[in-house]
Amino acid sequence: MIPVKGVDGAKVAVLGLGRSGLSTARALKAGGAEVCAWDDSPRGRETAEAEGIALVDLTRDRAYDGVSMLITSPGIPHLYPAPHPAIAAAYAAGVPVDNDIGLFFRSFATEAWDDFDTVPRVVAVTGSNGKSTTSALIHHILRDAGKPCQLAGNIGRGVLDLEPAQDGEVVVLELSSYQTELARALTPDVAVFTNLSPDHLDRHGGAGGYFAAKRRLFAEGGPDRAVIGVDEPEGRYLVNQLSEGPGDDRVIRISVDTKLAGGGWNVFARKGFLSEYRNDRQVGSIDLRPITGLPGSHNHQNACAAYAVCRTLGLGPRAIEAAMQSYPGLPHRSQMIAEAGGVRYVNDSKATNVDSAAKALQAFGRIRWICGGLEKEGGLSALAPHLGAVVKAYVIGREAEAFARQLTGVDAEICGTMAAAVDRAVAEAREGDVVLLAPAAASFDQYDNFERRGEDFAAQVTRALAAR
Repeated sequence: MIPVKGVDGAKVAVLGLGRSGLSTARALKAGGAEVCAWDDSPRGRETAEAEGIALVDLTRDRAYDGVSMLITSPGIPHLYPAPHPAIAAAYAAGVPVDNDIGLFFRSFATEAWDDFDTVPRVVAVTGSNGKSTTSALIHHILRDAGKPCQLAGNIGRGVLDLEPAQDGEVVVLELSSYQTELARALTPDVAVFTNLSPDHLDRHGGAGGYFAAKRRLFAEGGPDRAVIGVDEPEGRYLVNQLSEGPGDDRVIRISVDTKLAGGGWNVFARKGFLSEYRNDRQVGSIDLRPITGLPGSHNHQNACAAYAVCRTLGLGPRAIEAAMQSYPGLPHRSQMIAEAGGVRYVNDSKATNVDSAAKALQAFGRIRWICGGLEKEGGLSALAPHLGAVVKAYVIGREAEAFARQLTGVDAEICGTMAAAVDRAVAEAREGDVVLLAPAAASFDQYDNFERRGEDFAAQVTRALAAR
């Protein structure tokens, strides 16, 4: 646990008592704070009460009397589409609002660091797609190289559940736009921007607000080094804002669309080969094609970002390549769960939007595509250029028929349930095919989250193959 600093004797309110909220309450108490908390869910309140956390309805009159700050969980709206009533009440009372990320950055460093040979560092990864894989891959490479490291944030455990840093340790954080938008302290040593595509627009008041939330990690965080994906205009703009000129190697540009040229520090992947250039000279390369845990150009972008980070941390190209070879991939992200009769079964349930589904569809040939769910804003038209490898689509979800109507030019069968879709795909698949779950939609119409959806896909594949 990371005890929160600067709260000894202060009364601090916590809104939201899920994983991060409970972790925050414990860390505040460890720092000497008097904690009061609230959750709209009776279950959350019961869990907190069982731990001895005082409950106060933060929407009632005078709830913030004596409260020095409010710490809110990332899933709770604080601005758009409208602030939660408890947050609106904090604004009205003049009580500062923060989140666990802000508390972490102000509390992570300790006096023990004065005796360390190497000061611990924090790598923070954000972006629309690929941030989980990039974060996990950085952590895997560092661990494989024998470096002390921890992984937290939007992946794994909450940031305040981390252990106090060891000498020379690297903490890798995956940060969502919800987390970066509100945190009052953002001071990573290395910051990564993978890419940008429309997502969570209702929570950020549109595309500009969404990008602004990501940009805070760089503009206000002031990292020593920034790794920026430049395949979208926003990434190129960010590089321009951070760099003092073409030779400024504090900014590392990464791409899977373009062979990057010019001075400075560039890492790019073309046709499955990663190349590192510094001052127009190639200094490293990796053949990514045989690395089974990183299929497709979208994962090659993740590899470029992780490679760049690890190079800034002092690792050599060969050590990074060796670690990538053993990277197993993350569950629900281009995860191969079975192979039978020459057919591969791949779980990419995390492809919850059109952009991430398009990347998955470009990673394989001869695809039998399981898709559908709770459709996101913008429709499916952006998928049209990426459907060439789809042999057939098997559509699930409560609105499967409406979803299927948008798949122009694709043989689409309305299945409704995962079990029916898997049964049909298994029955029709031929050697060389890939049965791919890449829904291009949220899961909430049929599942609690994308993990449950991916687990159901894996279970149904196991069942269907066993029955053959």
